[in-house]
Amino acid sequence: MAEAVPVRCPACLRENGYTAPVFPCACGSPVHPPLDLSAPPVQLTHRTWSDTWVTVRCTSCRRESEWPHPELGCGSCGTVVLIPVHPLERVESGGGPGTQTPAGTADPATADTAPAGAGGSAAAAARPDPGQGPGSAPGQGAGSGPTGAGPTGGRHAHIPPPPAAPVPRPAFRPVTIRTARDAVATAALYLRWLGFRDVRQPDGRPIPSAAVDLRAPGLVAQVDPTTAPAGLRAVECVWLNGLTASATSVYFSLAGYTKDARARADELGIPLFVMDLTGMPQPVNDPADALVGPDA
Repeated sequence: MAEAVPVRCPACLRENGYTAPVFPCACGSPVHPPLDLSAPPVQLTHRTWSDTWVTVRCTSCRRESEWPHPELGCGSCGTVVLIPVHPLERVESGGGPGTQTPAGTADPATADTAPAGAGGSAAAAARPDPGQGPGSAPGQGAGSGPTGAGPTGGRHAHIPPPPAAPVPRPAFRPVTIRTARDAVATAALYLRWLGFRDVRQPDGRPIPSAAVDLRAPGLVAQVDPTTAPAGLRAVECVWLNGLTASATSVYFSLAGYTKDARARADELGIPLFVMDLTGMPQPVNDPADALVGPDA
């Protein structure tokens, strides 16, 4: 497992511990992006395709695959930063287009079919297949398939590797909640863990409210850090905000929910989460369980 490294947030200058994610290569070996700790992290303000993916080479089979670019959400201010990765060094293989076979050396790929000298073609044509029995057609040996000798029909068939297994979701690393700001930061980290990108507080002055608004593409979330259970009106307000933005509505609360609020959330399909002081959100209704999914 990769070791945790300190990453300083460029916005609030807080150091956060970061562990590079480990992904399974198609060959079964663990792969993790090579972090460039000598370069400062870059604050992510606008996501592009090149920001989202990075090419990583497996050290075992040399396979190159696209994996998510390492990024970190600051546990203090919620800023998302991209962690630089060492560029991939291209390694030229020995059998490339410009490679020549030394004189007097047979090419392994054509060693069985290359003529050995004058009359070599006639000798090769006259020589039967090792498994060819009486009455067999040329090139079709005993036990061969209908298209040619051997189980692969006489071709050097490329056997594709098995499909890569789905990447398991890593365990969520909670942040201890001591203040209302910690509660907001924990909710933002949890939403990123669920797969939502660019989770942040909207720009501008927030509307006076006990709950804090969080937004992401396709997401509207409310975080209630107070000690009073969230009521019916709070659940309906976040539902209306999500309806206006054509987005998923989610609610986080430290003190839970009233009976009416939970019943209304079930009717509207709003995921409800309760956060304890250890910083671990827990789903409290069926829509929340469906949002978390089976990988939790």
